[in-house]
Amino acid sequence: MNIGTIKETKNEEYRVGLTPAGARALAQAGHAVFVERAAGDGSGFSDDLYAAAGATLCSIAREVASSVDLLVKVKEPLEPEFSLMRPGMLLFTYLHLAPLPELTRALLDSRTNSIAYETVRRPDGSLSLLIPMSQVAGRMAAEIAAQFLKKPGPGRGKLLGGIAGSSPARALVVGSGNVGTAATRVLLALGARVTVSSTDLQRLAGLEAQFRERIATRVTGPAVLEEELRGADVLIGAVLVPGGIAPKLVTREMVRSMGPGAVIVDVCIDQGGICETSRPTTHTDPIYIEEGVIHYCVPNMPGAVPRTSTEALTSATLPYVMKLADRGLDALREDSPLAAGASTINGKLVSPAVASAQGLGCIPLDQALADS
Repeated sequence: MNIGTIKETKNEEYRVGLTPAGARALAQAGHAVFVERAAGDGSGFSDDLYAAAGATLCSIAREVASSVDLLVKVKEPLEPEFSLMRPGMLLFTYLHLAPLPELTRALLDSRTNSIAYETVRRPDGSLSLLIPMSQVAGRMAAEIAAQFLKKPGPGRGKLLGGIAGSSPARALVVGSGNVGTAATRVLLALGARVTVSSTDLQRLAGLEAQFRERIATRVTGPAVLEEELRGADVLIGAVLVPGGIAPKLVTREMVRSMGPGAVIVDVCIDQGGICETSRPTTHTDPIYIEEGVIHYCVPNMPGAVPRTSTEALTSATLPYVMKLADRGLDALREDSPLAAGASTINGKLVSPAVASAQGLGCIPLDQALADS
């Protein structure tokens, strides 16, 4: 199969869909690999490294897209990239389609076969391609909160860990999955006073055991959030609805109650965010002030550490890329984790979560594959 990757066009996105090592593995397996020039520069991977790995370098993204059967990316296609999609092309990337009806329509109209990293699910329920980026985003979220609490800037001038004679910052992490766990670990390491809220009592018990009861845990609900956010210094949104829209758990009034100079890092923003006041920002212009509170809502947070993120992502995705390269759409019939990631197949929407979020019809994957 012909496989390719292109330079990401999302604002300040430095990751790339394949490392040179990944390209080499595919080439050694007998596949042809096409890479847009400079695609890996932001992650520290030069064109020479891809050429040495056996990849063919292409001058522009369209040249790659027209040459490949499988396009491997990092982020969802932006509107200028819609014209690259075509019937029968396999697109393997983070999609987060639920809040993006225009992209969903473009995928369906172009009859592109798309598979979303974020919903590839192992038999044990874990989201194997979301885990590495969730861990990166969670760790970054704590660092970002510490940064924006400080002066100069609109932060309240507070050291996250405090010092003798001055209390540490009070942080609420909403969500107990990979993002929430990673954020909690770094917040504790920096000395913050941390509460984790979740609807999953088993995960909360596990976190208490893991962190040796150095955290407080609460069951997420309106009254709990109102209580915990009043006067809080930091809120980290870490709720995941696989393939769907994040619930709006935090009202404008709750945000206001945190007080001026507090910090919200809404890691869920690629699913719409958990705060009524959240809206997407960029690495170039990452924050805004709403109700006196600093909001950091960058959808592609791991793009700020592209070397780490790209290496971790390719390590996770390469086994699935290899299966798609070897078997094409048949891989969806044979591999249940990949099948769980299927979003649009042969012009049909096959993701129930996306269909529910956008009020669209959905057909079973087997039926869509039968039409191929």
